Amino acid sequence: MSSQAAQDRPTPQDTPSAAPAADFAAGSAQSASSQGSAQPGAPVLLYATGAVAVAALVACGMLWQRLGNIQEQLARQSAQSGAQSVEARTLARDAQDLARDSAARTSVMEARLAELSLQRTQLDELLQSMSRSRDENLVVDIESSVRLAQQQAELSGSLQPLVATLRNARQRIERTAQPRLAPVLRALDRDLDRLSRMSVTDTAGLLTRIEDLVRQVDDMPVRNAVAQPRASRHQGTQSHAVKSIDGGPTQWSWWQEWAARGWTAVREEAEDLVRVSRIDQPDAILMAPEQAYFLRENLKLKLLNARLALLSRQWDAARADLASSSSAVSKYFEPASRRTQAVQAQLQQIQANLRTAEQPALNETLAALATAAAGR
Repeated sequence: MSSQAAQDRPTPQDTPSAAPAADFAAGSAQSASSQGSAQPGAPVLLYATGAVAVAALVACGMLWQRLGNIQEQLARQSAQSGAQSVEARTLARDAQDLARDSAARTSVMEARLAELSLQRTQLDELLQSMSRSRDENLVVDIESSVRLAQQQAELSGSLQPLVATLRNARQRIERTAQPRLAPVLRALDRDLDRLSRMSVTDTAGLLTRIEDLVRQVDDMPVRNAVAQPRASRHQGTQSHAVKSIDGGPTQWSWWQEWAARGWTAVREEAEDLVRVSRIDQPDAILMAPEQAYFLRENLKLKLLNARLALLSRQWDAARADLASSSSAVSKYFEPASRRTQAVQAQLQQIQANLRTAEQPALNETLAALATAAAGR
């Protein structure tokens, strides 16, 4: 009993981790001692329990030692990784400096190479100009004059500069009498023939027509304009017809004529009280009367924009402005009016003339000149 009490009493040296094991061992010993009095094999069970406890303690010690070794190895690897990262940063900084120096050297070399290439190009041009023959100079001169004539034709809207330049070039080539320039001569003939068959647009006439349209805008009636009564329209004709009636009040025909005219005036006045018409353009009908002024001014601005585009040879812009003006006339103005019909017809004629206003391209002549300049 004294030994059992000594085992059950906890000592100060026992750790918290070993307390459960000690309690388990004490309980086992107590149970073993209690059973020893009853069973004969109790010491064997006690020895086995002690052996298991010792083996557990040895295993814990080995695990603790292995964990310490792993911690030391991790510490060494961490130190090596830090050293390697520092070394890598140093190498990266050196590589950046080297790349910066290489880029600076490359830029300097490229600048020198560009300078040498420019000098070589200038030297080649100088050598070509010195070694060029009289025929080659003639070909280059004709090509430059043809291109200049094309620009003048585009600016002036006339084909006369092109025709004059091609005829002059043909005469100069005929005077040289060089067989290798025969393809150039044939190309000039074909281009002259094509230019002679082309229709030239009268730019001045188109500008005059557009100015007439601008003046006619104020006279066109809008769709929602109040119609003039027919009785007032025929007032002047009736006063003139009164003088032309033969006979006098004593004759029956005179009274019949007056009755017919009175009935016509009364019928027209009654018909003017109510008007029935079909509305195809609600925007034009609902337009306020004071907005008609701004409508006319806007139409004038569109026509003036078309005139400026025609002067600057911007054919697409001129066509767009004329088409917009035509749609505005057909939408907001009275289509039954003679003035509106005349304006619409003039707009269509101007658009039809603009379709043939493109300048021709002298592709055959320029190709033949390029071939002759190359020496083929």
